[in-house]
Amino acid sequence: MGTPQRVLLAPWALLAVVALQLAGASHVIHWSLEAEAAPPPSVPASIVSPLLKTGYHFQPPRNWINDPNAPMYYKGWYHLFYQYNPKGAVWGNIVWAHSVSRDLINWIALEPAIYPSIPSDQFGCWSGSATLLPDGTPAITYTGISRSDINYQVQNVAFPKNASDPLLREWVKPAELNPIAVPEGGINATQFRDPTTAWYADGHWRMLVGGVRGGARGLAFVYRSRDFRRWRRARKPLHSAATGMWECPDFFPVSGAGLENGLDTSEAGPKYVLKNSLDLTRYDYYTVGSYDRRRDRYVPDDPAGDERRRRYDYGNFYASKTFYDPAKRRRVLLGWANESDSVPDDKAKGWAGIHAIPRKIWLDPSGKQLLQWPVEEVEKLRGKPVSVAGKVVKPGQHFEVTGLATYQQADVEVSFEVSSLDRAEPFDAAYANDAQKLCGVKGADAKGGVGPFGLWVLASADLQEKTAVFFRVFKDGYGKPKVLMCTDPTKSSLSPDLYKPTFAGFVDTDISSGKITLRSLIDRSVVESFGAGGRTCILSRVYPSIAVGKDAHLYVFNNGEADIKVSHLTAWEMKKPLMNGA
Repeated sequence: MGTPQRVLLAPWALLAVVALQLAGASHVIHWSLEAEAAPPPSVPASIVSPLLKTGYHFQPPRNWINDPNAPMYYKGWYHLFYQYNPKGAVWGNIVWAHSVSRDLINWIALEPAIYPSIPSDQFGCWSGSATLLPDGTPAITYTGISRSDINYQVQNVAFPKNASDPLLREWVKPAELNPIAVPEGGINATQFRDPTTAWYADGHWRMLVGGVRGGARGLAFVYRSRDFRRWRRARKPLHSAATGMWECPDFFPVSGAGLENGLDTSEAGPKYVLKNSLDLTRYDYYTVGSYDRRRDRYVPDDPAGDERRRRYDYGNFYASKTFYDPAKRRRVLLGWANESDSVPDDKAKGWAGIHAIPRKIWLDPSGKQLLQWPVEEVEKLRGKPVSVAGKVVKPGQHFEVTGLATYQQADVEVSFEVSSLDRAEPFDAAYANDAQKLCGVKGADAKGGVGPFGLWVLASADLQEKTAVFFRVFKDGYGKPKVLMCTDPTKSSLSPDLYKPTFAGFVDTDISSGKITLRSLIDRSVVESFGAGGRTCILSRVYPSIAVGKDAHLYVFNNGEADIKVSHLTAWEMKKPLMNGA
């Protein structure tokens, strides 16, 4: 990826580079990672300003990035491969870029690992997964484009050239094996992609490949192999639903309800999660259910099945991938967030796309949904904190959280307490399946009974610019509270011609005590929020023009009729990772 730059690195970074050199890495790509001074005040930022490039979310220094691929932990290193265009800030010319880390936060870039080199991937190397074989050797399965006229999709396998190399810098694609799966038997060759991590049971490996049948029914094809070299498709899919094409499927076991430890993909779990990325909506959906290993069939627990599926994230979050981390016995979720500006803007600024902060995921105590929380390692980036406790926000009031030089890179955790739920508005059942539409109608500035209350982040001093992250409480037809969580970026920027959709999801939580929590990771042009301990998550891309640098402020607001108490709020400045990017 070009000649390594000569830079000054912090002591930790120097140790990391030395470790790589001792491991034999001759092509390490890195760049200056010294903390950036806050930009001068009152200088409007254009949409292509470097001030809007994220500080601690994963992204390359330049060019296009999308799906995370084949994350894994191997010989002491976390590996992240991802879809990358080395030639520009738009999708195309896709290769697998490759970065390694000791902690999922500080990343060191290596040379691309997978790139077009054989007939079955000569026109592109699309998404895939990693599987660790019984002897510990990793294998990568991925989608190759073998014909450019129709994006003809096949599945390939690659193995490390030297499995003793902890950095896995070189991969080979055996000619006698590839492709390992082709679109035969009526499969749509343009809708056949993204093999999953494989699992082993009863003498066979299994992996899934996403597809569609009849143009409308999304499904996960099952492929089986005894030796991970020769694969055959099962007669029936693992599961299907009338949802449209399934991209980037993922399938994994989870521990019992409320248990945080993760399971290896080949372990038998009491419950399983099946996730798919819907090409039609560009959102990631999942269900929790049971897996019959003998029949290779999955059944959602909810009788409504895929009609009542949940989303990992109710915002800008797609093409996600999980992996089991044996070092900390957890399952980790990675996802991609695209830009919300225009293609000409992306070309002008020279970069597009980021990854969400890695999240630990586990089954909640009810057994009905997953909980998500930023991996604990992100807390290493916390700097100076400020706190507020026991402050009551009266109806129609707000207050500023002060004490940090800037809130453009911050981690905010807040616990709210509602004085009374009696004023909660009646819930209109017409919005039962459309939280986003409800948020659009009853946004942050639409006064309500209980809420909206929450945070204004990346806000200017005069509040011309602000992104609202908030809750609003309704009562259903039985008098039971129903909680809506929203991110409203409609006033996030004075820059014209931006896509600024509201994002929202209902929060499946008991708020009868009046208590609810919120955490927001704020990073220049991204706001990543976790409601009620990670029951509902929303990532939004925003591009402030005046709320940048030291002019980025943080407020707590209450536009409801009931008092809201901030039981406790802590905000930390967030440092840049010592190493970050592609």
